[in-house]
Amino acid sequence: MSQLTYPKGYKCIVANLGIKDTHDDFIAIISDVPAAVSAVYTRSRFAGASVELSRAVKQYARGVLVIARNANVATGSMGLANAQEVREGIAKAVDVASNELIIASTGVIGRQYPMDNIRAFLADVPPLETADFECCAAAIMTTDTKSKIVSHKVGKATVLGIAKGVGMIEPNMATLLAFFFTDALISPEELDTIFRRVVDKTFNALSIDTDTSTSDSAAIFANGLAGKVDLKVFEDALYEVALSLVHKIATDGEGASKLLEVKVSGARNVAQAKRVAKVIINSPLVKTAVHGADPNWGRVAMAIGKCEEDLDITPERTRIFFGEIEAYPQQAGEEQLQQLRTYLTGNEIAISIHLNIGSGAFTAYGCDLSERYIKINADYTT
Repeated sequence: MSQLTYPKGYKCIVANLGIKDTHDDFIAIISDVPAAVSAVYTRSRFAGASVELSRAVKQYARGVLVIARNANVATGSMGLANAQEVREGIAKAVDVASNELIIASTGVIGRQYPMDNIRAFLADVPPLETADFECCAAAIMTTDTKSKIVSHKVGKATVLGIAKGVGMIEPNMATLLAFFFTDALISPEELDTIFRRVVDKTFNALSIDTDTSTSDSAAIFANGLAGKVDLKVFEDALYEVALSLVHKIATDGEGASKLLEVKVSGARNVAQAKRVAKVIINSPLVKTAVHGADPNWGRVAMAIGKCEEDLDITPERTRIFFGEIEAYPQQAGEEQLQQLRTYLTGNEIAISIHLNIGSGAFTAYGCDLSERYIKINADYTT
């Protein structure tokens, strides 16, 4: 992974709308020229107004708007009208068509935008400036403790990604908010195929707390200003950027102290491997055992056992490892249990499952579960 570089041809506005406090809570990132676009969104039946509007943006777009600290979800026709007003106001200010802009919103559910504040901002929108992606990454944070931004060179082009998300993450598409920008020249069809393939192996492999957000949005913009790139090299770079963002999200999970990686191999197929990996990464008992450095491998066996319809998974075939240490079926003596305790005190924990059925494999990413997660979410709206 190279040090941070920016793609060509993007400008931005970063501002405070007064949603909650004096921190920046609004960004607009605009491409100088129409950009190929691909996007995926939450499948929640309570998807927000921003998601509803953005789903209509296809193939080409000029950019994205994000409002942080207010989800604009379950706000009815007024919420939809407000989202439209925001998008139209910014579109007019930056001289693009409103249907060329994706809009995203994240934060507290069930509250209308503070439209008096927003209308005052829309009446005097500051001019676009050369994109400061680091400021943009910071402005979209809610309960995040760290901004999340990664870039990678691809020949003369750059792929850059920003993301936010530390809780309410068990995606059925992507993550809370993740946006990628590149100056590579790629057709919308090729971009969509690559992006969805990468999302499936990265953001769709992530879970913090088993809860899917109503605002999940992930999109990539490719404005072509750096010319054509090798598509395989581009996909590899996009995967590395996305996977790095996944690691940052999991490490910054609400109350998290450890990154948890669950690798399943030897499954009947990828779908089965994903089921097993997710049931382990989502288990509160596994997550709390990892947090407490408790070498209770039985929690992992229990979680695998919940895949009750996978009749080809059997205890006789299954092997469980923590790092390189086999925990099952080899009987763990006191010396081995102490090795497991020591391993579990680390910041990054890998649990490997060998099902010995077929060749399917999948890796899921998450974090431990601590008392602080409860504290953060018990006080979320206050």
